[in-house]
Amino acid sequence: MKQILLTILCVCTVFTASAQENNDKVFTLKNGDVTMTVNITKGGKILSLKYKDQEVISQSRFPESFGSTFWTSPQKEWNWPPVPEFDKQTYSVNTEEENHLFITSPVSQRLGLSVGKDFQVDKKDGAIVITYSIKNEGTEPRRVAPWEITRVSNGDGQIGFEAPIDSIWPTGLMTFEQKNGVAWYKTDEAPQNRKVNANGTGWLSYTANGLTLTKKFQDLKPGEAAPGEAEIQVYVNRGKTYIELESQGAYTLLQPSEQLHWPVRWYITQGN
Repeated sequence: MKQILLTILCVCTVFTASAQENNDKVFTLKNGDVTMTVNITKGGKILSLKYKDQEVISQSRFPESFGSTFWTSPQKEWNWPPVPEFDKQTYSVNTEEENHLFITSPVSQRLGLSVGKDFQVDKKDGAIVITYSIKNEGTEPRRVAPWEITRVSNGDGQIGFEAPIDSIWPTGLMTFEQKNGVAWYKTDEAPQNRKVNANGTGWLSYTANGLTLTKKFQDLKPGEAAPGEAEIQVYVNRGKTYIELESQGAYTLLQPSEQLHWPVRWYITQGN
């Protein structure tokens, strides 16, 4: 982890908003050479994360295979497809200031929940910080966990997180190499979809083409994840298509009108 974070890019931030030809409302956050683009109209997704002109996250045109999104956990409460109010519909802009964008989703009538996404910059630490929130909009207590899903290309790269290999489940789906306490998975190709789970130590990284995306989040204790879920998950779509980097926060009891907050810190560093 220390090696991954050796070189943090200097930060100089501005926001701009633009309307594309399809009337999407798009916001751009700039961190020196790093550019993050958020589409308010389509689920508040992060559509692009670039270092100079080099893209880091998936730009696939197929549904559910691009950008970075946010869901509620456990998945068994909504199964599939993703909840449209959180993943597809237009978010409201609550705050639009220099260095600060805060948006909120419509209320999901099915779940009785709403989602917030607060984008800010920590200049001292060199991070883009996204604080997700989930609010109980119903009249009864609800248990829920936050869940970030970032899609990357399945190219010549590797994924790392700190966990013993023999603790990753299910076993045998992906080949991991243990080095200095970190489990490393070199991206590969298979004819079937695969997904593994792990109890990590609060960080997850993806390295490809000389750049490393590292995310830092709450380190969960055993038993704090939602039922059947995990702090860290890696999903590899069949073929050489895309991979999902997934992290989850604690399974939390929310009283009516109560909300949880879950920050995730994004870093881009150069070098492998």
